[in-house]
Amino acid sequence: QVQLVESGGGLVQAGGSLRLSCAASGSISGVNPMGWYRQAPGKQREFVAFISSIGITTYAGSVKSRFTISRDNAKNTLYLQMNSLQPEDTAIYSCNVVLNRGTYWGRGTQVTVSS
Repeated sequence: QVQLVESGGGLVQAGGSLRLSCAASGSISGVNPMGWYRQAPGKQREFVAFISSIGITTYAGSVKSRFTISRDNAKNTLYLQMNSLQPEDTAIYSCNVVLNRGTYWGRGTQVTVSS
């Protein structure tokens, strides 16, 4: 089994910052590709950021230059530093890990940005 647990969400004013964490545990070995996605109320889940097993990062255009994805391989933890948050960033943020046998997801953490 693989477990992913997100934390760090909350309520922040526009222009503020948050750092999300995603702790991975269970049957995971090595360094695997991981990503962040978000789902706003009434909308489909959308891609936010991705980091490959060798550290190459990719971002959605709407968050590029504001968000930074990173990882601590020793702690099996993925991070998302979010700066200059805007109300349109309000969503449930979930992380995933891509393994040979499938993709696993966490339950998500709520981020709410007030104007």
